[in-house]
Amino acid sequence: MAKTKLRLVYIWSLRNAAADEAGRYIDYKGERRYMKSPLEYLVESLNETPLGDAYSLEAVIFDDDEGSARDREKLEDYGFACGAGRQWFYPPTLAVNGRRVNDLLCAVPSTYRRLPQNTPVRKAGKSDFEARLLEKLSTLDAHLVVLDGLLVILDELVRPGARFYRRIVNIHPGITRIESPYERRGAHATLDALHGAKGLKVVNWRTMEMKPAPVIDMTGASFHYVDDGIDSGEVIVDALDTRIDPQDSILELRWNNFNKSLFPALHRGLMHMAGVAGVVARESV
Repeated sequence: MAKTKLRLVYIWSLRNAAADEAGRYIDYKGERRYMKSPLEYLVESLNETPLGDAYSLEAVIFDDDEGSARDREKLEDYGFACGAGRQWFYPPTLAVNGRRVNDLLCAVPSTYRRLPQNTPVRKAGKSDFEARLLEKLSTLDAHLVVLDGLLVILDELVRPGARFYRRIVNIHPGITRIESPYERRGAHATLDALHGAKGLKVVNWRTMEMKPAPVIDMTGASFHYVDDGIDSGEVIVDALDTRIDPQDSILELRWNNFNKSLFPALHRGLMHMAGVAGVVARESV
């Protein structure tokens, strides 16, 4: 009797992948290297490794808002869908277990981001976004949800008692353990690590004010549960295997960290969760 696979849903922000130049060849110390996204790595792993025996990728959700001028600007080179002859985040023919990844793409736009900060209407809009996301995940009957570069902070979906509490995980390009000297949380994790390799610490990201700090020339990645903070959930697995050259560009360091730390952490984390999510799936039947 064939083993029932766990239903996996992947959620990302296309605008974050665009900043990484995912799916392109980037300049790398006098040569060119392909910038593979975590999604493309995941699909290859599902096709070629035991991860594919444990999981079935059911959907790839993105939160980008086609009605937002800022999102349109950030996705100017890519667009919001894979078009003929246009740059995209992975090869257009990429498929997982015979299903084209493009056919798994669906939008749940975080339209509340257009609304003024710190207003009741924005709070209501955020709640509506999470409700729409919950509806989609419930329709898909997701067992496990993986976030990659989702540029919104979840709240209602990850509260204790919520349907997807401890069933949503994140892969982050930095060590998130607060007690670690290598800790790099938030959207600036890679740039923070690059400054650290130069003996500097940014104390104000708005003004880019810096102060001298001990040199830290390593970085890594963490696979962790998602809570309502910024990369603050319980760590499941992490990897600290990326040596930083102070002369790296941010994309060079990003390429190194993806390949040396983030992809391994994602793989090991999903293998671990195959057991944990399997128990959850059986209990929910």
